[in-house]
Amino acid sequence: MTIAPGRFAQDTAVTGGAGGRWQAEIRPGWDIAGNANGGYLLAMAARAMAATAGRPDAVTVTAHFLTPGKVGPVTIDAQLRKSGRRFATVAADLLATTGAEPPDAGGRPVLALLGTFGDLAAAGAGAGPAAFELVDGAPPELPPPDECSRVGLDDQFASAFRQNLDARLHPDDAAFMAGEPTGRPIVRGWFRLRDGEPVDTFALLLAVDAFPPTAFNTRLPVAWTPTVELTAHVRAQPEPGWLRCRFSTRFVTGGFLEEDGELWDERGRLVAQSRQLALVPRAEAAW
Repeated sequence: MTIAPGRFAQDTAVTGGAGGRWQAEIRPGWDIAGNANGGYLLAMAARAMAATAGRPDAVTVTAHFLTPGKVGPVTIDAQLRKSGRRFATVAADLLATTGAEPPDAGGRPVLALLGTFGDLAAAGAGAGPAAFELVDGAPPELPPPDECSRVGLDDQFASAFRQNLDARLHPDDAAFMAGEPTGRPIVRGWFRLRDGEPVDTFALLLAVDAFPPTAFNTRLPVAWTPTVELTAHVRAQPEPGWLRCRFSTRFVTGGFLEEDGELWDERGRLVAQSRQLALVPRAEAAW
């Protein structure tokens, strides 16, 4: 039986591929304040890069954000840099286009990316180095999802983007929504896609950028927090169900902040990590 793809899979799909040039479209409903979510763009570009590499999974992808992504057609130019026995490395540019340009006309640069791709199922199978594990950490302790705070359904932070996923915050980390930030730059919570769509390794790239910025729990403005660079490391295909997520910031200096993320699946396995460099939010730019 063929299972129809869910909305996330449909809205990050790519076509073409001749000469490493892929077509896609930034769809409505994946934006915050008119700008496409960075994890959504990362996942879309990674699909084209994985297809170019001929490998099913992103292992690590780094994206530099050049200009905001808006609803409309995009081109992803992906070039294979190296293909080995286990991994392949691909460089790519995601360009906003009108759809009317000639094939070599390019477009407005949105993302510049570099990633390594492989088969995570094969990498984790059998004995050898991959079978050894050292995990100096654990999933965040969270109340059940129904006891956590829903983000973006009927509050001031509602957006079309947050209608497409189910993100629920630990009550201790949701005080900023009532204008009472905790002062601790930590955000913990549950994540899943809506309508039962499973989270695959591409959806993990969305999840690492799907929660409110940790800066909202400091004394910084609750406002647009532009991403400069985002790196995601994917460790494993997650088990079906909720992800437990934890994001934290240690340093806010020189107008920048970092945000470190951990994603754990239903089995308690670490399935993805992330680090994001962002600009400190400004009061005049509402989130």
